[in-house]
Amino acid sequence: MRIDWSAVAVEDLLDIRDYLARDSPLYAQQFVEQVMVAVEGLVDLPLMGRQVPEADDIEVRELIFQGYRMMYLVERSAERVAIVTVVHGSRDLEHQSDVS
Repeated sequence: MRIDWSAVAVEDLLDIRDYLARDSPLYAQQFVEQVMVAVEGLVDLPLMGRQVPEADDIEVRELIFQGYRMMYLVERSAERVAIVTVVHGSRDLEHQSDVS
């Protein structure tokens, strides 16, 4: 499996980094590095994340890291995992149509 980041997910991660860097640039950089390591685990275990509760599709999954949800789509036929967004766990996504 290969990992592809959507433009939205990259922008989400950069926004989170910038927000965290206001208090600690070092912590912000470490956070991004740890997210990248967590996501790289999907290369070998693409189904290790849980199914996104708000999505009706079993292929829409998420990793949770320090209160943030990295949502991704497993595309088995393409041998790819697409990271679609990174959001804080406190956000209510149940009524948003772009989750699934």
